[in-house]
Amino acid sequence: MDFFTPIVNDPFVYGQIAAANALSDVYAMGGRPLTALNILGMPTETLTPDVVNAILRGGAAKLKEARCALVGGHSIKNPEPIYGLSVTGLVNPRRLIANAAARPGDLLVLTKPLGTGIITTGIKRGISSPALARRAIRSMRRLNVVGALLAERGLVRAGTDVTGFGLLGHLGSLCRASGVGAEIHAAKVPVLSDEVWDLIGAGCVPGGTRENLKAAGEFTQFAGVNDAERLLLADAQTSGGLLLCVAPPRCAQVLEVLRRTGELCREVIGRVVKARRPAIRVTG
Repeated sequence: MDFFTPIVNDPFVYGQIAAANALSDVYAMGGRPLTALNILGMPTETLTPDVVNAILRGGAAKLKEARCALVGGHSIKNPEPIYGLSVTGLVNPRRLIANAAARPGDLLVLTKPLGTGIITTGIKRGISSPALARRAIRSMRRLNVVGALLAERGLVRAGTDVTGFGLLGHLGSLCRASGVGAEIHAAKVPVLSDEVWDLIGAGCVPGGTRENLKAAGEFTQFAGVNDAERLLLADAQTSGGLLLCVAPPRCAQVLEVLRRTGELCREVIGRVVKARRPAIRVTG
């Protein structure tokens, strides 16, 4: 189950993004969504029925794309809009993508660039360019169906989605669950646009991203990484991509699948390593 308040102005697009974000929890484990329930809270005194309808149509459009049946939902009055889904999916337990199955030597592959938290904060402040906003929206409303494809072919055994706790936060959880460490090369981590660096320089950074970086400091070592890069690695993503742990012999196959499905990126950003305690080392 996942829901949040609007991060873009267009209600239909907001519905799409919220639905894609909720569906990703199933795809990140290698599953296929089967049914979904709407979760809706609206300030009925200030939002018209047309706006609410547009939000629900956006969510329904993503469910149709995912071949997932909408079977109902629940709505309440709320001081600010919230929308999301409760999703039920199906996965073969022998092909499950788990965050506790990473092994030393696995390569870390990212499927979407980072920066949506910073960009959407810029949208709210009116300083993200229209082109940058469109690029972020394209990323956020893209489904992570590739997670199911890779799991069904037995190509990936471990991984996680990258959402509210940022890349470092979700990788840290994976390392703890798997009893391993990780190394990341900051220069190889893709960003949605170089404009993101300008936004960071202007102080356009969500509070959640700063809190993520503070928390990541307990298990992350940085070497040759500037402040802006650290914030990007901790940026709170909405409907982010997948971080996949791929055995080296299978990496070429995985990258080819990502290429054929048109993923927004297919970058090898680091690797899993042996560690006495779960930790991440980030180099420039």
